[in-house]
Amino acid sequence: MVFTATLTTAKVTGKLSLMSAEYSRSPLHERHVALGAKLAPFGGWEMPLEYAGGGVLKEHAAVREAAGVFDVSHLGKARVRGAGAAAFVNSCLTNDLGRIEPGKAQYTLCCDESGGVVDDLIAYLYGPDDVFLIPNAANTAEVVRRLEAAAPDGITVTGLHRDFAILAVQGPRSAAALDTLGLPTEHDYMSFTDATLSGAPLVVCRTGYTGEHGYELVIPWDVATTVWDALIEAGIRPCGLGARDTLRTEMGYPLHGQELSLDISPVQARSGWAVGWSKPAFWGRDALLAEKAAGPRRTLRGLELTGRGIPRGHMPVYSGDQQIGETTSGTFSPTKKIGIALALIDTAPALPDDTVVEIDIRGRRTEARLVKPPFVQPSVR
Repeated sequence: MVFTATLTTAKVTGKLSLMSAEYSRSPLHERHVALGAKLAPFGGWEMPLEYAGGGVLKEHAAVREAAGVFDVSHLGKARVRGAGAAAFVNSCLTNDLGRIEPGKAQYTLCCDESGGVVDDLIAYLYGPDDVFLIPNAANTAEVVRRLEAAAPDGITVTGLHRDFAILAVQGPRSAAALDTLGLPTEHDYMSFTDATLSGAPLVVCRTGYTGEHGYELVIPWDVATTVWDALIEAGIRPCGLGARDTLRTEMGYPLHGQELSLDISPVQARSGWAVGWSKPAFWGRDALLAEKAAGPRRTLRGLELTGRGIPRGHMPVYSGDQQIGETTSGTFSPTKKIGIALALIDTAPALPDDTVVEIDIRGRRTEARLVKPPFVQPSVR
């Protein structure tokens, strides 16, 4: 969720945004307006970038030091049901659902036959005949379309984008905050369980996108405000997508469209850990196996600026006079107080970590060193 200088934003205080009606809205839109959110388009949705009285730096710090809540209801939702639904999903997506048990969630990828990434998503395994999927907002329709086209008789693929809201409660005090509300917090990382809050049913999953201990709550759309209000009253700070981006970049987590895309494979993005290489079938298998065997022509690396400047995406990276790659994401790290970036760097010649390179930041070369992400030690478990 990198927001460049060209992104249109609308600061809203006490009134609804006049942003184009073409953008979808969260069920919590009016709550964001009341909190003075600066709204921005993302993935076809109008979502909070940051809140009045906070801003990205304070919201980032809240998640690293205490607890924050993100409305990520723009994320997609879909369900695959029917006899053998899990086996069908497993034959399509990259990761191996056979590695997990019902009640567990798994990060996985939807690839095309060339090995490019259509989307990255989370799969909730309810059982052999029931899988719930959370894709990215802009890619949900395409993921659902591909699964529907491939589904055999007896298996249904249902898009549920507007049936559920999702709230991400993240930070070292997230468990304590949810405990005060009577929500379950002791389950293992990447597992989920049913619960209720103020009579509202929800699913509590030990997942997140910040590198901190945290939870994602999947809630029926029409009771999202009830749960949001309870979280805010419990003292959890509302946080926008600006802080979500700085947090995920510090962890080196990929964002589809930047570190993963139809042109950037899991092998190039160092996401091969989310591929079940020994599985007999998944979309893009042959192409990915061939790329893995041959070695990718470029791989995702981290960059820490040694000089002043804030890198963004699509900035050239040089070693001497030779361009060796391009940044995919870049930001100021509120934790490390330096500029950081992710970049696709050529694998030949091989450059070890700590090699000093240069990023062209708007026409000015700035030194940076190659590092292995994460930039900040994660506390996700």
